[in-house]
Amino acid sequence: MDKHDTRQASVDVRDFINAAPVSRFQIMISVMCFLIVALDGFDIAIIGFIAPHIRAEWQLSMVSLGPLFSAGLLGLMVGAFCSGPMADRIGRRRVLILSVAWFGAASVAAALAPNVTWLIALRFLTGLGLGGAMPNAITLTSEFSPERRRGTLLTLMFCGFSLGSALGGVVTAYLVTDYGWRGVLALGGLLPLALVPVLWFTLPESVRFLAIRSGTQAQIAAILKRVAPDRVTAGQQYSASDDRLPASPVVQLFHRDYRRGTLLLWLAFFMSLLLLYLLINWLPILAERSGMTLKQASMFGGLLQGGGVLGAIVLGLLIDRFHPYKVVAVAYLLGAVCVASLAVADNAVWLAIGIFVTGFCVSGSQVCANVIASAYYPTSNRATGVAWALGIGRVGAVAGSLGGAFLLAAGWSNAGLFMILSIPAALAGLGIWLAGGRRARAVDIAAASAPAETAASA
Repeated sequence: MDKHDTRQASVDVRDFINAAPVSRFQIMISVMCFLIVALDGFDIAIIGFIAPHIRAEWQLSMVSLGPLFSAGLLGLMVGAFCSGPMADRIGRRRVLILSVAWFGAASVAAALAPNVTWLIALRFLTGLGLGGAMPNAITLTSEFSPERRRGTLLTLMFCGFSLGSALGGVVTAYLVTDYGWRGVLALGGLLPLALVPVLWFTLPESVRFLAIRSGTQAQIAAILKRVAPDRVTAGQQYSASDDRLPASPVVQLFHRDYRRGTLLLWLAFFMSLLLLYLLINWLPILAERSGMTLKQASMFGGLLQGGGVLGAIVLGLLIDRFHPYKVVAVAYLLGAVCVASLAVADNAVWLAIGIFVTGFCVSGSQVCANVIASAYYPTSNRATGVAWALGIGRVGAVAGSLGGAFLLAAGWSNAGLFMILSIPAALAGLGIWLAGGRRARAVDIAAASAPAETAASA
């Protein structure tokens, strides 16, 4: 630029974030989103852990538990489909905070349900909020993460979901004796309600969203100053160079540059969440069928999520260094082998190890699939892309929950169930592999795995 020209070139907010070191402000955003998905995971998982107690109190059949499990997942699906386009139009922050308040209030109400019909309805309403929280937490964290650290930051953030789910088993094991299943549901609602005012005063709006959706330069500069204060100069203009495709965020999913990858990602999410939610919801009962006590079964179910935490961390580090699609696809395929091996586990120790490793491969891969989805789409429909992939995944989750009920009612053995469940894991791996083989406009792998070199200065 000519030294006599007083105008400043516009700085791309993506380049600004990529060039700056990770700040305490960005870590704070990740921590807040970590807490959100932890509470999300807790509220989703506890229904599986308290199901034996609900069944005993109301004398329900095994098949009757299927609608109870699937009601929340159906709400998750609807919430995801609605929240994504909404967040791409009015902002990630607003939809995220509203979602947390919604599922907190609905969970408290569910604790007061007088019968199973009311509980099913209130679990659906809880799911609406849960379905809006997760994709927007992923999107907000992704848009504040430099590409060279996106995999690590997102997987560490998303570990909150696995930890929250595992905590559901621990809390149920110790709380249900004194307070019953209603006390567990009430806790699952009061915690997010307490978090809402904290989120209101700490979470910013995405600068990438503001740059394409009429945010003021003052708003963008104020937020970026908290990311890297020494890089913000007075009068600097900021913009976003992401492709802004015509039509609605949903229609953009089927643009010629994204259509094939969208369908393959949906295949992976559907199969992955079908497997995970069948295990999350039915594993305590499968363990009980093996002769364990309810307390042991609840703790045993937590192993799946514990393995998912470790898997997410390890795989998150790997996708920042190697080809993300290949890393995740291979992990899914290893998970398929591990699930099949559970059919021949002949004692509790080997079964526990197998469940932990399954969590490592499958749950850890699902976390990384979220990272891939968040990087695949441009800012103009990123929240929609993530939310709809998760929404399609929830369809698989509902199928898994209902399928588990009918397979158990039909007399399937644990061994038979584990053998057939290796198929979804293999198909999820195939979907991710093909999505990475000929992606049209997915994230630039080289840019995602190497330090950004573009200076965010005029």
